[in-house]
Amino acid sequence: MAKTRAKNFLCRMAKNDMKIYLAGSVPKGDEEQKTFADWRARYQTVLKSVFDAEYIDPYDRYLDESDFLLVVGKDCVDIMESSLIIVNAEEKLGAGTAQELVIAKYLKKPVVTVLPKDTPHRRTNIMFNGQLVDDWIHPFIFTFSDFVIEDIGEIEKIKDAIFSSATIKDISIIDGAVERFRGKI
Repeated sequence: MAKTRAKNFLCRMAKNDMKIYLAGSVPKGDEEQKTFADWRARYQTVLKSVFDAEYIDPYDRYLDESDFLLVVGKDCVDIMESSLIIVNAEEKLGAGTAQELVIAKYLKKPVVTVLPKDTPHRRTNIMFNGQLVDDWIHPFIFTFSDFVIEDIGEIEKIKDAIFSSATIKDISIIDGAVERFRGKI
């Protein structure tokens, strides 16, 4: 059943109905815009060989950034209208990107997070309270992501699983985390 749903979804997406929201760092102000490294262009180059899609960039040069509710509303609508959320977590995430992960789960959207080892939110062989963790991933990023890959090029390997409802978390993951904690205390 899940495979059939995923196949049907991918067939619909072949008609270019697919939108992919690229969550991650955006330039903060005109000065930062001048030197901002456009990671979205790099991602799109790879993704275009895998998905026929429209790519959504949350940074809108024409949006009134002083209207905070408007900015949040735009991002929420963009996530709502997207088929897939891809998060660039190669560098330290900001508050906005972290919230977009939660919004995506609220809206039951698949989230793929690109998170290489030995970056701010993923460490290898790190000790916590005397216990070695071989591959530590920030708990909030792990919990609100459906898939964690080290490089955007790995998306090809998981594309069939991305749209399987059996693998996609929703906002009830919060309840699951609470239950897990309460079961341990």
